[in-house]
This record gives sequence, structure tokens and C-alpha cells, in this order.
Amino acid sequence: MKKLLLAVLLSGYVFAVPAQDAIGYQLPPKDIADLLLAKPTPGVSIDRKGEWILLMERNSYPAVEELGQPELRIAGMRLNPNNFSPSRQGYTSNFTLKHTKSGKEYRITGLPAAMMAGSVSWSPSEKKIAFTNSTGSRIDLYTIDIATQKAAKISKQPLNAVLGQAYTWVDDHTLLYKAATQPSSGAARRPITPKGPTMQQNLGKTAPSVTYQDLIKSPYDEQLFEFYATAQLVQHTNGVETAIGKPGMLASFQLSPDKKYLLTRTIHRPFSYLVTAQGFPAVIAVTDRSGKIVKTLADLPSSEGTPSGYDNVQDKPRGFDWRDDEPATVVWVTPLDSGLIKKQVPYHDAMYALSAPFTGAEKELFKTRWRMGGITWGDASMALVTENSRTRQMIRVSRYNSHTGAMETLWERSTNDAYNHPGIPVTAKNKYEKDVLQLTDNGTKLLMNNTTGASPDGDRPFLAKFDLAAKKNDIVWRCAKGSYETVTDVLNADSLILITRRESQKDAPNYYLVHLRSQVMDQPLTAFTNPYPQLEGVTKEKIRYKRADGVDLTGDLYLPKGYNREKDGPLPMIIWAYPREFNSAADAAQVRGSQYRFTTISWGSPVFYVTQGYAVLDNAEMPIVATAAEKRPNDDFVHQLQLNAEAAIDKLSSMGVGDRNRAAVGGHSYGAFMTANLLAHTHLFKAGIARSGAYNRTLTPFGFQNEDRTYWQAPQLYYEMSPFSYADKIKTPILLIHGEADDNTGTYPINSERLYAAIKGHGGTVRFVYLPYEAHSYRGRENLLHMLWEQNEWLKRYVKGGL
Repeated sequence: MKKLLLAVLLSGYVFAVPAQDAIGYQLPPKDIADLLLAKPTPGVSIDRKGEWILLMERNSYPAVEELGQPELRIAGMRLNPNNFSPSRQGYTSNFTLKHTKSGKEYRITGLPAAMMAGSVSWSPSEKKIAFTNSTGSRIDLYTIDIATQKAAKISKQPLNAVLGQAYTWVDDHTLLYKAATQPSSGAARRPITPKGPTMQQNLGKTAPSVTYQDLIKSPYDEQLFEFYATAQLVQHTNGVETAIGKPGMLASFQLSPDKKYLLTRTIHRPFSYLVTAQGFPAVIAVTDRSGKIVKTLADLPSSEGTPSGYDNVQDKPRGFDWRDDEPATVVWVTPLDSGLIKKQVPYHDAMYALSAPFTGAEKELFKTRWRMGGITWGDASMALVTENSRTRQMIRVSRYNSHTGAMETLWERSTNDAYNHPGIPVTAKNKYEKDVLQLTDNGTKLLMNNTTGASPDGDRPFLAKFDLAAKKNDIVWRCAKGSYETVTDVLNADSLILITRRESQKDAPNYYLVHLRSQVMDQPLTAFTNPYPQLEGVTKEKIRYKRADGVDLTGDLYLPKGYNREKDGPLPMIIWAYPREFNSAADAAQVRGSQYRFTTISWGSPVFYVTQGYAVLDNAEMPIVATAAEKRPNDDFVHQLQLNAEAAIDKLSSMGVGDRNRAAVGGHSYGAFMTANLLAHTHLFKAGIARSGAYNRTLTPFGFQNEDRTYWQAPQLYYEMSPFSYADKIKTPILLIHGEADDNTGTYPINSERLYAAIKGHGGTVRFVYLPYEAHSYRGRENLLHMLWEQNEWLKRYVKGGL
């Protein structure tokens, strides 16, 4: 075998690939490669006055060599052991400031060389911007002065971002950040001879758990986790740094609205071998600004005792947070049903509050009949309380009045009923610089922003006013038919001055300043161009069709440039999908998405293959619907998959654009699970592509996706939904792809390993591709190009040329 490597220059990227007769990375056709490697448009962050725009140039896909750098997989996290940060992050490579009134762009001086920036945040007055910069050995904190367009490193000590939040603003001159307490070289080395065996035991307590990956597995792992998670909270004011409290495993720290206190969550031993760091024992406490404990609110045990079932919770307080409309009031939720949603009680949750100086007893604010989901504060007379029932797929939003304690339901709907979604309340900064409800019309209405705006005509985002008395939504602006535009920010709620993001099939998304109540012309704020000229001329259409039982379905159909169905005839077709569960056929039938959106290509898209002469049906709806009140959606999973697939094939065939004898099906994750099931139970397709799926449901015995019954409650369901159970029936060629470092709950790489072995053992046609260093979402440039080559070759061999 030749070992010669060829240097390939492609779309401005240089990397090594093997010669064509060597075993190794391969390149897809140039049209496909150019689409993948197209430079993405910058990210955009706009201040709340609409005066300054921060343009963030993003790095493209990293080389596999970068993915192969040292990585610590521990406590459900993946860490860079050299710089106390999560590994596998996306970074910004350059910043530019743009002044909206003049349109002038300013280069920012003082940025670090070879910048790898993250965690961008505007200061409270928005006169400065902070960001972190990662190097191979540390993370530093920088600020940008808007007036001078200068950046400067302010942290003297390297940051520790292992447990998430690394810093927060106090004011324009003060930030709080977590600092590493030791150099990474101080981490303990794995002993050649362990102190003894790893032991776990359970003494009669139930501890059901989903199948997390990268958990602690040994005393050595415990030692490493404690080393990397320990940080020192530091206050930085005008160049002076002061330690706050003692070092600890500080998972989070939140500044009170009046900035006098901190609400902290500090992890402590014993560490769990069953759940991730987010579920480790932790102390919730209020401290003063020097770090002195004022009040210990709770010492929470490990979450591994949480009962199974999606609406069940641990029988402990949860959701500790500051109340946004008061100076220093902590709120939290406590279950009233021992955490068991099936318990027959009038109320399932209660919210409590405790205000500074935190010396008295907590006060009960209100109770909820369903599980408490969240709260958006306004003022003493107005807050919005959200309750959820995941099992029933329902959501309820009520108005809470602190003065009277009254709760009044404003709306209630199915979480899958997108047509009746009123939108998300628009917020504005209050005197504490906290986001609170934006009321209009003398406090009688809520301003609501729906950035999806689902409708029978497709998605049409809107801005509305919700009348609190009439409980009715009145739309004041909606994107025009035949276009796609969404409100990204409301600069003035009374004058309705907005920032919108506008796009079309031909025009890349750009930002505009819009005055709804005046005749001022919309002002373009950005001028991004189409990064995908290869797709010009490709047609996109939202198609609608019915499956045999009458459920309405939709999908996004892409046809090649210059294609003429009368002249060119039916094309080989690819159907790409991801199943979803519904309790209601009416909800399942709703139209989702818009044909007027600009097509953005991500690594996982099937749209690449429209350049190779395929008809591509992306986002093909694959609803799984409960067929009766006493039934669950998954009780009829396989049959409904078949109905969905048959309907999609019939539709493309009846349109004359798809050849039913040359059809492929594919998907990622649960879409891969769908693909393997369709190939096991039907003969509709010539080939399938299944990426990073779970194929044996007994490996996820305490529930999966939206199925909360356990294996022991429904063993037959777990068997019948597992394509592994029917591997001997999979004779249609199937391409299995999996990241060897998959980190997703449930989709262990062993799923693809064993399905491949089972199909091979029964003489099926199967190919298994393991992508080195890849997690559940793939990132490595060479891996992605090779994945696209594998998929293209598979489709060419078994679909395009197969009859």
C-alpha cells in the first residue's frame, strides 16, 4: 500500500489526503466540497439602541488534527485538560464594529493573534464588550471599548470554564470571573497500579437513569474532576483583582439585581457514577460580595434518585434564581407531590421566595396544577408563569399578581400546536438592568414576538399585542406572503422601531432597521452576499401531501438547476427526515417551515446532492400519532413510519420528479433509527444512510426520545421498535456512519458496531464508517468531506444507477 499523501488545495483550504489508491480520506465532487467549505457569513450582535453592530467572523470546520488534541471525558463533560475549558467549541476568529448611522466599519485594535474567541457579552451600559480567548494553555478575558475600538486583556489569572459560566459583568468597570487555582500540569497522573478495584453499590434505593456518556468511572476520575472543576471567584475592577471567598467547585454564580449578593451553586462529594456533573450534590447559598455566606438555602443530594418519567422530578427544591423585579429576592420551586406527577394532589408545585437580609422564613408565592416550567417577571402586579405537561404535550401560561397572589390563566395549548402559539413576550431592561416584561398601551397589553409564525401558508413570523383583559392576540406586523422576515429586537415598543432579519430563496439573510409607524424607509444594516453560488438556479418548494390515513404531511423539495420534468423525466430521489411524536393528528398535520427561506448548508444537510442530479425531499414530515386516547404514539411506530414513507414516495412520483424505483432514505440520530426501521420492515427504498443512530432500544432501558415508559414496563415495544431485532430482514443496502467519540445520550457507537455485525452475519449489504474523534455532531474538515464522499458513492452505486 502506498503511503504517499497528496496536498490538496480546495476553496482556500489546504490539507493532506491520501492518494486515491491508498486507504484513507477521499474527496466528494467539487460542487459538494465547495458548498461545505464556503465561508460562513459573520455572526451579528446589535446593541439595544441599534447604534453599534458587532460582526463576528466565524471559523470554518477545524482540521481533524485539532479534534485529535488531548481531551478529558469525565462527569458527562469533554474538557481540554491543558486550559480548563470545554473541548470541541466553536470560536470567532475576528471582530469588526459597524456604526449603523454612518455605515462605517471599524477595525478593532488589540485583538489577540490567532484569536479563538467565545462567550461574547455587552456591558450593562453597552459601552464595552467582553469575550474570552482560548489558547493551547489558558483562557483569558478581554474587553473592547466601543468608543475607541480597542481591545485589551484584563485578566491576570487564567480563567476556568470547566463548569460553564466563566464570567459576568457587574458594571462597566467591574467583572467577576472564575480563575484556575493551579496550572494544568498539576493534574494527577493515572497510576500504573491502582489503589484497588472500582466499586459501586446500591442499598435498596431506586435510581433509574438515562444512558449518559463520559461518566466518572473510577477514584482516579473523581480526583481529576475535582482538580479541574475547582476555581477561585475573582473580582476585577479597573485592573485590581480581589479573591471572593474560597476556591471551590463553583458550578454557577448569579449577581442579585441590586448587585449586593451572589447566588451560588457549589458542587461537593460524593460524586455520582450514574449522572453528569449537573446532577452532583451541591450547596445552594447566598453570599455577600466578599464571598461570606449569608444564607445556605439547600444542600441538594445527587439527582440519581430522580424517578423515571418525563414529568417526574426529584423531591427536593429546584430552580433557584433571583427575582428580576426586586433588589434581592431568591425564588425556587418545591414539589408538592413527592416529585411524582401521577400522585393525585390539587397542586404539583409551589414557588417560594426569600428576600434580603434572608433571616426570616420563606414565603409561598403561588402553586401550580401542572409542573412549574418557568417565570418571566414584569413588576409587582405582573409576571408570566409557565406550567408544562410533557407527557400530555401541553403548556399553560398564567398571569401572576404579587400584590394579590392571584393566578389567571391567559392561554393553554398543545406544545405541538404551532398555529396557536402566541409568541414570546418582548422584554426590556428595568432599573436593575434585568430583562422584564414589556407592557404597552398603558400596561393593558403584552408585546409578543413570534419568530416562527406557523400558519397553513407556512411560517410567517409576526409581532403582536396580547390584550390581557380580552386574552386575545392582535397582530400588528407580519412578514409578507412570499417572503421571510423575523423580528430580532424591539428597540422602541411604543414607536415600534424594530430590527429585523430578512431573507428570500435568492437573498442571504441581512439585518434592517424598521420603523413600523412612520414612513421612514427600512435601513439596511448589513450587506451579506450569497455564500453558495453553486445553488443558484436550484428550485425549492414546500410540497403538501396526505398519507393513507388522511394525516397531512409536508416537506421541502429541492430540484437541480435547469431541471425540466417534461424533458428530463423522474429523478433519483433522497428522502431525509426525523420522526416526531404527536398526541393529536391535527397537530401533526400542521405546516412547518417556509419555502421562502434562504437555503443554508450545514455539514449534515442532504441538499448537497441536488448538485448531483437528485430530487431531494428534506424535512419530510414523519409524524408518529397516538391513534386513540388510551394509546401512546409509539404504540404504532413502525406502521406509521411506513405510511409516511409511502406517502412521500407517492407524492414525488405523482409530480413526475421522483423515480419510485430509485429512492433513498436517510437521517441522523433518531432519523438514523427511522432509516434502519424502514429498511427492516419495507422494500420501498434502494438504499439507506443512517448516521449516529441508536438501533437497540434495550441499551436505553429507562426511556428514549419522547418515550418515558421503561423497558420493564413495555418490553415488547422496546423489542419491536429496535431495528436490531430485525437485522436479518435488512437486505436493502445501508450505509452506517458513526462518530467514534459520540457523546449523545443513548447513541453509543456500539449501536452501529453491533448492527453492522448483525447485518453482515445475515448476509446483508452494509458498509460501516467510523469517523475518528467525531462526537454526535461532526466537525472535522477531512471527516466531513469524506462523509460526503461516502454518501455520494453509496447513492451512485445503489440508487442513481440502480433499477
